[in-house]
Amino acid sequence: MPQTRSQDLLCVQLGYNQFVLKINLEGLTDDDGLVEPAGGGNPINWILGHVLNARGELLGVLGRAPVMTEAEAAPYKRGGEPDLDALAALPLSELAARFHASQEGVVSGIQALEDDALAAPAPFSPVGNKDETLGTLIAGLIFHESYHLGQVGLLRRLLGKPGALR
Repeated sequence: MPQTRSQDLLCVQLGYNQFVLKINLEGLTDDDGLVEPAGGGNPINWILGHVLNARGELLGVLGRAPVMTEAEAAPYKRGGEPDLDALAALPLSELAARFHASQEGVVSGIQALEDDALAAPAPFSPVGNKDETLGTLIAGLIFHESYHLGQVGLLRRLLGKPGALR
C-alpha cells in the first residue's frame, strides 16, 4: 500500500475548506457579508478578507503571488478593528472568487514541496515559535483558515439563513 505524503493530507484539508466556504456563502449577498453580529465579532466580509490575507502569506512562502494587494488587504489585517466601510471592503462575491482562484496555487505549491522541505525552518512564525518548521507553519495557517471558515457557517445562521452543513 502506498504511503500518503503529508503534503497530500494538507491538500485534503484545503479541499474541505474550499467546499465549506462555497456552501456557506450560497445565497448570501454582499450586504449580508457586512452585517456585524450583535454583541460583537467580525462580519463575514472581514473574516473572508482576513483569511485571504493569511492565504497571501502562505502563497508567498510557496513562491506564489498573493491574491490581494497591500491596500486591499489593509482593512483585513489581524489585530486591528475591522473598518469595512463601503469604500474599503471588497465585495463578498469578489473575496469568494479570489479564495477559489487561489486554491490551485496553494495546492500546487504544497504538492511541489519535497518531504525534507517541510522539516526546514519556517521563514516566520505567527505565534513566535522559535522551532517553527515550514510544515508546522503550513499546518497552522490551514488550521487558522478552518477556524475562521467555521465562523462563517455560524454567522450564516445568525443572518437567519439555513445551515449549509446539516
